Amino acid sequence: MDNQKARKSGDSWGEYRPQAFETKWQVDWEEKKLYRAEAFTNKPKYYCLDFFPYPSGEGLHVGHCRNYVPTDLISRFKRMQGYNVLHPMGWDAFGEPTEQFSVSHGIHPRVSTDQNTANFRRQMAMIGASYDWSREIDSSKEEYYRWTQWFFLLLFKRGLAYRDTNWQWWCPTCQTTLSSHEAPGGVCWRGHKGITKREIPAWYFKITAYADELLSGLDDIDWPKKIVAMQRNWIGRSEGFEIDFPIDVPQGVGGSKLTVFTTRPDTLYGATFFVLAPEHSLVDEISQSDQHAEVNAYREQASRQSEIERMVESREKTGVFTGGYVINPLNGERLPVWIADYVLPGYGTGAIMGVPAHDQRDMEFARKFGIEVRQVILSSSVPESDHQNPEQAYSGEGYLINSGPFDGLPTQLAIRQIGNSLEQISAGRRAVQYRMRDWLISRQRYWGTPIPIVYCPSCGTQPVPEDQLPVRLPDMKDFLPDGRGRSPLARVEEFVHTICPVCGEPAKRETDTMGGFACSSWYYLRFCSPDFHKGPFDPTEMQYWMPVDLYVGGAEHAVLHLLYARFWTKVMVDEGLVPFREPFSRLLSQGQMIGLDGQRMAKSRGNVVTPDKVVEAYGADALRVYELFMAPFDQDVDWSNEGITGSWRFLNKVWYLFRETYYESEHSGQVDAELEQRLHRTIREVTERIQNLRFNTMISVLMEFVNFLAENQKQDTHRTSTFHHALEVVLILLAPTAPHICEELWHLTNHDGSIHQHAWPEWDPEKARDEFIQVAVQVNGRLRGVVEVVVGADRDEVIEIARSLAKVSQYVAENAIADYIYVPGKILNIITAK
Repeated sequence: MDNQKARKSGDSWGEYRPQAFETKWQVDWEEKKLYRAEAFTNKPKYYCLDFFPYPSGEGLHVGHCRNYVPTDLISRFKRMQGYNVLHPMGWDAFGEPTEQFSVSHGIHPRVSTDQNTANFRRQMAMIGASYDWSREIDSSKEEYYRWTQWFFLLLFKRGLAYRDTNWQWWCPTCQTTLSSHEAPGGVCWRGHKGITKREIPAWYFKITAYADELLSGLDDIDWPKKIVAMQRNWIGRSEGFEIDFPIDVPQGVGGSKLTVFTTRPDTLYGATFFVLAPEHSLVDEISQSDQHAEVNAYREQASRQSEIERMVESREKTGVFTGGYVINPLNGERLPVWIADYVLPGYGTGAIMGVPAHDQRDMEFARKFGIEVRQVILSSSVPESDHQNPEQAYSGEGYLINSGPFDGLPTQLAIRQIGNSLEQISAGRRAVQYRMRDWLISRQRYWGTPIPIVYCPSCGTQPVPEDQLPVRLPDMKDFLPDGRGRSPLARVEEFVHTICPVCGEPAKRETDTMGGFACSSWYYLRFCSPDFHKGPFDPTEMQYWMPVDLYVGGAEHAVLHLLYARFWTKVMVDEGLVPFREPFSRLLSQGQMIGLDGQRMAKSRGNVVTPDKVVEAYGADALRVYELFMAPFDQDVDWSNEGITGSWRFLNKVWYLFRETYYESEHSGQVDAELEQRLHRTIREVTERIQNLRFNTMISVLMEFVNFLAENQKQDTHRTSTFHHALEVVLILLAPTAPHICEELWHLTNHDGSIHQHAWPEWDPEKARDEFIQVAVQVNGRLRGVVEVVVGADRDEVIEIARSLAKVSQYVAENAIADYIYVPGKILNIITAK
C-alpha cells in the first residue's frame, strides 16, 4: 500500500492552533475526573503541594506560573509512573492581604474572596494545571476555621498559647499590630510609613519552647541550603551566661537587679558601662529624676525607628545616661547605665554590658560619650603599642589581663572559671538564648479567625468549649477599624457579649482575630480529608498521605510560614495526632520573575504579564514550555516576549513532524540501531532531569531529539519501526510539559484513552549508555585537569564534576568564584575573585 495514501490525512489537521483544542481537553479532563486522588489504593502515594496562595489580587501573572507549572509537570509525571498523586489547591483567604484588597476596591472581603478565587481557578484551568478540585479548601469558610480554632485550644491546653502585654509594632494605617517580619525597614509590609511601637495586650504562641527541636530537625530534611540557613539564623541559638548586676540607685527597691546575657563572661572585668534598650522594663526604676525628661524624649524617638535601622553598624551611635548605676558582682565596681537604640528589646534580655575594648559597637559608643575603654583580652598577634589605645575592638581569643585573680588565663579556661565563680556567689548561671521570639498571633482586624477565648469577671480567661466551635465571624458591613486600637469586632455587641462556659454568668469574647499564618500552619493536613467532620483530618487518610513529598513556593515565606508549620506539627506529635515531626520532606523555592522594566513582576509596579494574554496569543502549552525552559527553577529570570515565541515554534515543529510523518500503514519493519540508542538515552535523560527538577535541561533534551527526528524526516529515512515508535515516545515524554498538544496528537493518531493515563516509558540500560567526551578544566586560564562528561552535558553538570577535582579545589580553595566560562564540550575556565 502506498504510504502517502495510507497515512492518516495530515492535511485535515490544519495549522497548529492551540486555541482550537486546549479548552476542549481541559473540560474533558475535568469531566472524566482524571486528576482525582484515590482515597484508598495499593498504589504508592505522592503528595505534591504548592504554597497556599493568597486570593488577594485580581488574578495570576506569569511569575506565579513559575510555581504552578513545574508542580503540575511533576504531578503528571508521577501519575504516569503509577503513583496515586495528591495535587490539591486551596486559598489562604483570611488575613491582611485579602482585607486590604477589599478596602482598596470598596467591597466586602467575602465578596472579593469568592470573586478572586473563581478567577484564580479559571486561570489555573486555562494553563492546564491538573489539580484535584474536589479537595479545594478556603481558610475563611466555617468548616475550615472551626479547626484553626480547635488548634488554638490545643495550644492553650498545652500552655503554648498565652496573653501578654509587650511592645509591638503598630501600623496607624492598617490599625493593627505587626510582627517584626511584617515591618522591614520601619515600613509596614503593605507599604505604609509612620509605624511606631506600642505596649499592646496580645495573644502569643510559645514557639520558643520548641526552639532546639526546630533547629535539630533541619538536619533531617531535603531543603535548599539557603533556606535552612535562614531558619537557623532566625532561631539564633547562643550559649552563654546570664549575669545579675545589683541596681545601685537611691529609689531602687532592695534586691532589684539587672540581668544581662553574654557569651563572653571572660570580658566581665572590661565592662565600663551598661546599655538598656529604650523599651526595657527597668528604665523607669534605674533612671534618676533629673534625667526623666531626657530619657523619655529619647524613648519616644527610638519608638519610631525600625529594628533594621537600629541594627545598622555604620549608623552613628546615640544614647542617654539614665543617672543610675549597677554593681559588678565580682569586683564591686560601680558602672553607669545608659539607654541606646542599638540595643534591641527582642534579643537576649534587652540589656548589655558595654565592653568597648572587645566589641566594636560598644567602642564607638564609648568613644562618643567619653567612657573608659579597658583592655582585658590580650592577643600575642597584636603589637604591644596597640594594646594601650586600640582603634578597633579585639573580639578574638587570647589571655586575660586587668582581670584580678583571672589574669593570665587563656580565654576558654577563663570563661569556665569566671562562670564557676558567678555560680558560687549566685550572681550568674549558664543559659541559652534565642534570637527568635514567641509568635505574636493577635490582629486587631476583622477578616480573620476569631480567637476562641472568653473573659469572665469571676472565672477569668476561659477557652470556648470544643463543642461550641466554631466561634463564627459575624457579618459586618462596616469592617474598618475605628482608630481606637481595637478590633472592629469590639463594636458588634451580639458577638462580644456571651456566657461564661464555667459559671454561666455574663462574659465577653476576645475580639482580636488570628493572623493569617495560623490558617496556613496546618492546611496541608486538611487536604488529606477536606470533608472530614470529626476532627481537623481523618487519621487514616493522614497516615497514607503525609508527610508532603514535595512542597514548592516562593522564598518570601522561607522563614515564618515554614517555621510555624513545623512548630504546629511538633505540637501535634506530642499530642499523639501525627506520627512524623517534619511535615515537608522536600522543599523547593522558585526564582522570581523579572518584568520588562527590570523589576520583580508585581501588580503594584504595573509590570505584570498575565497568562490570559500569553495563552490568547500563543496557547497554554507554549507558556508552560517557556516557564520551564527559561532558566533553572531556583534562579531569577527576565520575562522575554521573544522567548515565548521560541517555545511556540518548538511546539509547532512537533505538530508538523506528526502531520507530515505519522502514518497508520505498514512501515518497513526496519530497525534503526542508532536511533534506538538515541531514543533510550532520551528517555533516561528526560526521566532523570524531571526527577532532579532540572526542567530547563529536560526541555533542551526534548528539543534536541525532536530536531533529530525532523532531520531524519527531511531525509526520508523515517519509514522504520524505530522512527514510528520514537514519535509515540516523544508525545509521552512531552505530555507532562505540554499536555494539550500531546493529548490532541494522541487522539489524532487514533490512540485510545488519555495520554496522561499512559505508562511512562522505560529505557534499556545497555542501549541508554552515555557517550563521553573530555573537557579541559582551567582555573584563571591555567590548565588544572580534565574531566570526562556525558555528550550534551549542560554547564551546571560540568561545573559540578570539575569542582570535585582535587587540583581544582586546591587552586580555588576559599576564593570566591567570580565566573564560569564554558565552551560546550571543550573547555571550562573557573575565574576566581582573587
